[in-house]
Amino acid sequence: MSKAGYYKVSGSEGGAYHDEEDIDPDVDGAEKNANASEIELSDNIEKQPLHAASPAKKPEGKKDEDQFLKDGKSKIDYVMVYKNETKEGEDEAKRAKRRKEFFANLKEEGLILEQADPDTIPAATEEGEELPASESPDYQKMEEEDKNTFIKVHAPWSVLSRYAEEMKIKMPIKENDIDEPTTIWTFLRKVPNPFALSTEFVPQETNYFTLAFVRSREDEFIMESRDTFFSGTTRSRIVHEILEKARYDPDDKTKFGYDHMVANGSLAACFPLHDGDWHSDQSLLTHGPLNDRHLLYEEWASPKKFYKQQPLNLIRSYFGDKIGLYFSWLGYYTIMLTYAAIFGVVTFLLGCITLGSSVKVQEICNEEGVGSLVMCPLCNERCDYWHLSSSCFYSKLTYLFDNWATVIFAIFMSLWATMFCEFWKRRENTLQYEWDLFGFEDNEENVRPEFEAKAPDKRISPITKLSEPYLALRTKFPRIAASIMSILFMILLVVAAVISVIIYRIAIKVALARTGSEFVSSMSSIVTSVTASFISVILIMILQNVYERIAVWLTDLELHRTETEYEDSFVFKMYLFAFVNYYSTSFYIAFLKGKIPGNPSDYGKIFGLRQEECDASGCMQELFINIAITMCGKQFFNNFMELGTPVILNCIRSYKGRQEEKKGRGKYEQWEKDLDLADIGPRGLFKEYLEMVVQFGFTTIFVCAFPLAPFFALLNNLIEIRLDAFKFISQLRRPYAARAQDIGAWYAILVGIGNLSVLTNALVLAFTSEFIPQAVYKRRGGNGTLAGYMDFSLSHFNPEDFEEGSAPIDSEFGNITDCRYRGFYESTAPYNYNYDNWVILTWKLFFVLIYEHVIYLIKFALAYMIPDVPDFVRDQIRRENYLAQQALHEATLQRALRDDQDDRKGGASNA
Repeated sequence: MSKAGYYKVSGSEGGAYHDEEDIDPDVDGAEKNANASEIELSDNIEKQPLHAASPAKKPEGKKDEDQFLKDGKSKIDYVMVYKNETKEGEDEAKRAKRRKEFFANLKEEGLILEQADPDTIPAATEEGEELPASESPDYQKMEEEDKNTFIKVHAPWSVLSRYAEEMKIKMPIKENDIDEPTTIWTFLRKVPNPFALSTEFVPQETNYFTLAFVRSREDEFIMESRDTFFSGTTRSRIVHEILEKARYDPDDKTKFGYDHMVANGSLAACFPLHDGDWHSDQSLLTHGPLNDRHLLYEEWASPKKFYKQQPLNLIRSYFGDKIGLYFSWLGYYTIMLTYAAIFGVVTFLLGCITLGSSVKVQEICNEEGVGSLVMCPLCNERCDYWHLSSSCFYSKLTYLFDNWATVIFAIFMSLWATMFCEFWKRRENTLQYEWDLFGFEDNEENVRPEFEAKAPDKRISPITKLSEPYLALRTKFPRIAASIMSILFMILLVVAAVISVIIYRIAIKVALARTGSEFVSSMSSIVTSVTASFISVILIMILQNVYERIAVWLTDLELHRTETEYEDSFVFKMYLFAFVNYYSTSFYIAFLKGKIPGNPSDYGKIFGLRQEECDASGCMQELFINIAITMCGKQFFNNFMELGTPVILNCIRSYKGRQEEKKGRGKYEQWEKDLDLADIGPRGLFKEYLEMVVQFGFTTIFVCAFPLAPFFALLNNLIEIRLDAFKFISQLRRPYAARAQDIGAWYAILVGIGNLSVLTNALVLAFTSEFIPQAVYKRRGGNGTLAGYMDFSLSHFNPEDFEEGSAPIDSEFGNITDCRYRGFYESTAPYNYNYDNWVILTWKLFFVLIYEHVIYLIKFALAYMIPDVPDFVRDQIRRENYLAQQALHEATLQRALRDDQDDRKGGASNA
């Protein structure tokens, strides 16, 4: 080791100095000057070689030494990384200049920057003497590679307190002294619960009344010490705020922020530091947790805890409010799915139990009775006639999801969606109080730096009466218009993709029906549905990724004032596209397929191709297959991409560091481990929410066609919670602790889906299922039973009336004088709709009208009766406001007393 140098950080407390390790003098002079100037190292410092890529080679030290600066006391709040290019050039000079300006502005704000110890690579001569690091063969090999430089960032008390006051961060002033009212839930909590968390390691947090921090009243807040007063998430929020607004070009006000520095290559990454390792060879029971990250893994992400409740307060304290709210919502949604899943499984089992007694199924499968009816060909010329009994399998599959219990289940799910949204709103408001989120968007949320820098207009704020950046309507309108036109274009692109899938369905069904094999022909419907659904899933994933890039560009173009406005706009764009993308095929099968097929004398056509028809037993089985494959296939693909991809890439990136540490070459530092992890990305939780909300749509919009959807959603979510937990704990860099008042635009989307599901399920029951025709038949001609229903629901056709080019060639059925087809038509040309068709249509419309009016009335009544904020929480809010007013009154009195005393002293001195 050479002599150590020192640097002083401007704006730090008491002009604190921090020692800096020696740096090797053999490094190129230009590189040395660029790097030294970035953190104001003194002239006599020599540089040591920096390791390529990730693994550090420092001697093993105490367990948590990589959580602090070299003084062992100052906690590392953020880490910045940049690549130290070995090749000089104009671009690298620009990047070095940006870093110099950026670091200087950070230090001017009062942050302490410290470069991580450069890596030493031991090597020895034949005599056993240690070589200088620069002469090490390993180092000479790595000289040819890019090297990472780590800058550790610490915010001292002066910075934290100043920004806490500016950001109106609420801190505890008094322990909550309001007793929770005694209810039935109070007694239920005392009952032993196998799903409850272990209070030994995750104790219940003390609840405090809070108040926005003010430096001049520091002694009024509950504080053990300044070092622990602000939590790790609060510290990272404050540092993130500074990093987000620091400029790196003094001549251009739009050049600011660490994210722009990363985008232009001046920085490689910027992130808060994880607390340490997430796993341990020692038992949690005998040795306790290493840190909060390890505790979160053991009590939350571990597969052994899949049935346990989530430690939401610990999640929130480690990852921040926004991520805490997501996992709280996901857990609540999963709990509510339990009730829907149980009802859905019961509905399915009732279908299985009563399958043998279904008159309709018995008639279709009776090859000597109704099943022997000759059906008209499924395609033109090449397809032959077929017997109704060929649909036996489809009729059984359809009955499992199209029976009397389905109607009751659809009503239950419509009300369940409302109950979920309303009770979540209550739960969310409770969390808003407990986590100090009330009023965040109105009082605490800052203006986006991009808006401040790029907004072309100015106005006098109606609130502060000061000048502020503004986006006038004349400037906003063209941006919004461009977004709307782009969204419409992408939706049309999805519609084109859906049409292509429809054409594929028609073509493949015809091709299979023309094979001449009775077995292949009978399976054409299910083969077509399965393959078309898989193709649809692939197209959905491709278009989703393309549109996401376009939506980001459009939302950036709109230049929103706050982060909440930005995210809400992005969410609505993406979900509108996702809605069309994911559900369009299901809407086609449910409401268009087989509805206008015409009759054998005049078939309906799409692009010159004969429109595909539903099976004689209906289209419900095809709708079920499409929903099941799309929903489950999407979930499997997303889970693999979300977890599998980061795990594989992280293993590759960290391989070298892990191998070097195993060889005893030194310690693989925490900041290097974190750099090798995947980044959560700028939109963070968007994909997590989108996946769950799309799933919510599948479990509500078409749930009467697939009653098992809530059950499969529940199974997925039980796995999803632990996979997401494992991903956040072990595979992702620690995200900055973002704040959010609620789940944002997603709540409005959930309410909209719940309302839409009432209408869609009413339409599916009326127009896709056989519920209404069967009910009409029982009342009008079946004497209360379905005996003879299949003969009633199939129309007669004279083969002599086939339109040109549609009659089968070389039929094996010989001379057929009558064939049957699905629908209610007259028995003679021109085969118009008969009287039964109009009666059934009238009852279908009447059913939809009555169903949706009654269900909407009950939904709105439930929403009205369930208060958004629990009374207990309302009382605590009033108590906290009272304490805030009291504290303000006392501060005003003290200030008046001091002013009065000063006036008296001034008068006495004058006398």
